[in-house]
Amino acid sequence: MTNNNQTIVPHIWYDKEAVEAANFYASVFPESKVTSVTTIHDTPSGDCDQVSFEIWGQKFMAISAGPYFKLNPSVSFFVNFDPSREKDAAVKIDEVWDKLSEGGQALMPLDKYPFSERYGWIQDKYGVSWQLMLTNPEGEERPPIIPSFLFVGDQYGKAEEAMSLYLSVFGNSRQGTIARYPKGMEPDQEGAIMFSDFMLEKQWFTAMDSAHEHKFSFNEAISFMVKCDSQEEIDHYWEKLSAVPEAEQCGWLKDRFGVSWQIVPAEMDEMLEKGTPEQIARVTKAFLQMKKFDLAALHKAYKGE
Repeated sequence: MTNNNQTIVPHIWYDKEAVEAANFYASVFPESKVTSVTTIHDTPSGDCDQVSFEIWGQKFMAISAGPYFKLNPSVSFFVNFDPSREKDAAVKIDEVWDKLSEGGQALMPLDKYPFSERYGWIQDKYGVSWQLMLTNPEGEERPPIIPSFLFVGDQYGKAEEAMSLYLSVFGNSRQGTIARYPKGMEPDQEGAIMFSDFMLEKQWFTAMDSAHEHKFSFNEAISFMVKCDSQEEIDHYWEKLSAVPEAEQCGWLKDRFGVSWQIVPAEMDEMLEKGTPEQIARVTKAFLQMKKFDLAALHKAYKGE
C-alpha cells in the first residue's frame, strides 16, 4: 500500500506531543506504523523530536517544536473506508471514529448525509481533524487518506484558484471531481467549490470553500513537505509558490492562500536520521541560517568541509 515515492508529505507541528500522537495514530488506523524518531538539538525551539510515520499507506512527518501554532480544521484528512477494498468498512469506520473521539470533539456527527451513507468530521485530542467517510465504491478509486483544504474567511471562494496554481506547479497532476454550490445554499455563493479533488505528483488532495463563520485559517501547524531531488526542483517550487517574504525560513514558505510548504532536499531525512551527532549538528546549524535550501552548502556541512 505504501507510496514509497511520495513526494508531498503532510507535516504536523505539535507543542510536545509528536511522538505520542504518532503512536496513537499507529494504534487507531489500519496498516499504520511509526517509522523513525530523531531528535534535532539546538534549534530555536530547543531540542525537537521529529517523527516519521505512516497512516494507512500515507506518509506523514511531525515535530514537537513548541506552542507556536494551533492546529485547526483548515487542513484536515479525509479517511475513505471503501467497501470494495475493506470488507468490513462499515465496522471499521465506527471503530476508528470511537478511538478518535476519546478526548476529541465532533465537528459533524457520524451520521447519514446527502453525500454519504456514513460520514463524520472529528477533531482528535491533539487538534488534528479527520473526515471519515464510507465511500461509494463506484467510480475511480481514491486512496484511504487524502489531505483536504478548507477555504474560509478571507480565502473563501479561492479553492478553484488554488487548485489551478497547484496543478500548474506540480507534475503528474490532474483535476478530479468538481461539485459546485447550487443556488439557495447561502451563505455559500452559487458556483463556489462545494467539493473537489485533484492529483499532485500522483497524490490526491481535496479542496472546498465554506462561507460559514469559521474562527480559523491556514497556518504553520500543518504544512506540506515537498521532497526535491535537485537544486533546480527546490528553485522551481520556491519561485512558483512563495508569496510571503517574511515567512521564508529554513525551507518554509507560504503561498498566496496562506498554505505553508516546506521545500526540502529528499536526502535531508537521511542526513538527519543516519548522520553522526556531529554531522547532524553541522547540517542543523547550516539549515537554520537558510531561507531557501542550498543543497551544495548542506552537502558541505554534512561532510564537514
